[in-house]
Amino acid sequence: MFYPPALSWFLLALSAGLFDFVLAQQCRLRAQNVLVAPSLSTPSSPTATPTSGQIPQPTGSSATGGPNVFNYGTDKIRGVNLGGWFVLEPWITPSIFENTNNDAIVDEYTFGQMQEFSVAQGVLTNHWATWITEDDFKAINAAGLNHVRIPVGFWSIPQNDSVSPYIPGAWPYLLQALNWAKAHNIHVILDLHGAPGSQNGYDNSGQRTSNPTWASDPANVQRTVNLLQTVGEQIGGMVDVVELLNEAAAYLSPEFPATLRQFWMDAYTAVRSVVPATVKIMIGDAFLGVDSWQNFLTYPNAQGVMMDYHEYQIFSDLELSRTWDEHISFACTLIPDMVTFNNNNLWVLLGEWSGAPTDCAKWLNGRGVGARWDNTWFPSGSTQYFGNCTTVSGDSSNFSDDYKTFLRKYWEVQVVVGERVQGWVWWTWRTEIADEWSYQKGLAGGWIPKDASQRLYPTLCQ
Repeated sequence: MFYPPALSWFLLALSAGLFDFVLAQQCRLRAQNVLVAPSLSTPSSPTATPTSGQIPQPTGSSATGGPNVFNYGTDKIRGVNLGGWFVLEPWITPSIFENTNNDAIVDEYTFGQMQEFSVAQGVLTNHWATWITEDDFKAINAAGLNHVRIPVGFWSIPQNDSVSPYIPGAWPYLLQALNWAKAHNIHVILDLHGAPGSQNGYDNSGQRTSNPTWASDPANVQRTVNLLQTVGEQIGGMVDVVELLNEAAAYLSPEFPATLRQFWMDAYTAVRSVVPATVKIMIGDAFLGVDSWQNFLTYPNAQGVMMDYHEYQIFSDLELSRTWDEHISFACTLIPDMVTFNNNNLWVLLGEWSGAPTDCAKWLNGRGVGARWDNTWFPSGSTQYFGNCTTVSGDSSNFSDDYKTFLRKYWEVQVVVGERVQGWVWWTWRTEIADEWSYQKGLAGGWIPKDASQRLYPTLCQ
């Protein structure tokens, strides 16, 4: 998914010596081809090549051909991320981590490292089978959404190299998800969320670490290019967008931006060579801002490239100090730069955002780490207290009517921002206990409309 994206957060953690926080087979899908999927059984050793067989097909669906055509550049993307499914995040599914009875298990890497393989595999297999089901795809379609963004880790892609200590086996469930998406007219953004060595050190990359090595190890970078080509070869005919890498943290070193720039070019070439021409390829701004990517991978040097931009206003005291109205107003200020870049460089997608105005969700900042909002995130004499978390996070039965009204306005204004460019993808569809982040809970609670085109406050940015 995302996580503390602010460079100020990184520098604060570094200067405070607090990096324990950051610390702290084969199926080929081509257009017009039949999906022949592996079984839903998982391997018995740490490889990422599943056993052969057939995935049960969703009722009434067909696994032939590619997805229905979406008119990118004309139609607006309205989507939701399926976070916490194929890449664990402690704040999305805290119960999975609590049930280990081991506080040192803070991400998917340590989940496999610090447990018996069979134990970890059993938990994950059940999670893959139950966290998102076909009923979710039906509900997503019924809510007027047309896209899902599916994060995956490199360890789930079929390969001959060891992925230990990660637990492989999610690939067949991904293939099943592609069938469900096609059956229910949902388009798919396949997002590489975790790369070898970690591209950012956040738990959402699979490994929470103070020493992410993706960019500093050429073997990791090349392995990622190769795996993306495998993705393109095997499922390129069943997805609409391939996102090359989520939230690469280009601020980590002076060399990182150049490494990333070359990676984008190499990975683009590898994927474009094996996917249908209609498939889009997406890069991200790497926390540098979209203007850092002027005239990069633009036509005619490349074709069908999009830019992923993430918008959260919760990972610094400056952002948290904003009133609800100021959060809304700030979102509107993003429009001019995004529109200019979208019209003159690459199409822009608001690929992650939420309704949360605080960082209060349990373990949002990492397992065992508190929130800035209530001053439990590394409290010191220089940190601030903004308020109690109970009324703004967690169980929505504690949310006031005024807060729900704000959540509705905040949803609407960010939809406005997204639809001034190519569209938007909310983070995330489901959470266990963080209702303000859950599209599903928002629909049930009324602060997200059951029709994504509905507006109660159409003039928020006017």
